[in-house]
Amino acid sequence: MRLLVISDTHGLVNQAMDIYRREEEKSHIDAIVHLGDLKSDAKALRVRLGAEVIGVPGNCDGSGSREDEQVLETPFGKILLTHGHLETVDYGLEKLQWRAEEMECKAAFFGHTHRPYYAWEYGMYFLNPGSLSRPRGGSEGSYAMVELAEGSFSAAILYAAPKPKVSGGVLYDLLNNSDRA
Repeated sequence: MRLLVISDTHGLVNQAMDIYRREEEKSHIDAIVHLGDLKSDAKALRVRLGAEVIGVPGNCDGSGSREDEQVLETPFGKILLTHGHLETVDYGLEKLQWRAEEMECKAAFFGHTHRPYYAWEYGMYFLNPGSLSRPRGGSEGSYAMVELAEGSFSAAILYAAPKPKVSGGVLYDLLNNSDRA
């Protein structure tokens, strides 16, 4: 099973559509997982691409209930899909871990922070694809590709396009050389 995982598109889906088409050319994508902000973006992708899209709402959708999360059954096992705001992922992954364990999940996918994250911690996989349209913390627009099979979990954070390098100019030189004698 191959998944394109995105989050926090905030009404800007054209880049997600381009990435889907590019990744689909490489190998079939079984579904797009959209982790909120905005749930209407998941619907737009479903209509415009004709693809299977699994979406959960985020805080900008007015989500405030556990009913907004989903558990995705995969060949690897159960995966918790949530935006992450209810688990306060800005401050750590402990609440997300507890919720995933409570739901008997082997992995948790979340968004909300707009920062990419992929790790094996607390005995499970955690994946945040970051944000394509509004990345934070100096990161570039990002998404994730996930491949799942029985007993196998593989994921990669990928970047839409590198940021241009800034160089030259008087102000740049002043700021970067101001502490030199």
